[in-house]
Amino acid sequence: MPAEDGRDGRAGGDLGPRGPDETGRVASLVTAPEGGAPPVGRDAVDVRPDGVEGDRYRRGDGHFQLDGCAVTLVSAAALAAVREETGVDLRDGRHRRNVVVDGFGGGLDPLLGATVAVGDALLRPTRRRPPCARLESLTGADGIAAALRERGGLCCTVVEPGRVVVGDPVTVREADPRTAGAAIAERLRGGSESGHE
Repeated sequence: MPAEDGRDGRAGGDLGPRGPDETGRVASLVTAPEGGAPPVGRDAVDVRPDGVEGDRYRRGDGHFQLDGCAVTLVSAAALAAVREETGVDLRDGRHRRNVVVDGFGGGLDPLLGATVAVGDALLRPTRRRPPCARLESLTGADGIAAALRERGGLCCTVVEPGRVVVGDPVTVREADPRTAGAAIAERLRGGSESGHE
């Protein structure tokens, strides 16, 4: 189905994991206009330097404003695992994260510290974002916070604003410098060992 802004070329095909050059896709987009307000599913959002247009944290109305994230990501695989464990389907946006990402595993750990292209925006996931205690009252489902504890998603800063549409690709533009450095060191160790055989 074409996106509202005409970027229909972005939405097609299976964009699941593909090894070291893994690529994901935007499975869904969610905003909440104010703290405690019901989540709203969106076909497209504009990521501004200070957050997602129309979201509570950009407006300064989130319940955890001091620890607020400009943009939050959560894994589609994590939501599927929660549904399997608890019987609660959070695909309606009650997870309260802005971007649901299909790909990169249940915790999205490969994205931590990297520069990630999400649609036209560039984000840098800086830390994990565990669920808040209020999530259970907001969802009306006991045990959801515990089920999401290790799967609550990532908190991101905005490197470059841009438009994000459901179906857009999610790709690592630049690897986390620590991870890239470790990979180079490992390759050098491997080359050194093979040179002595």
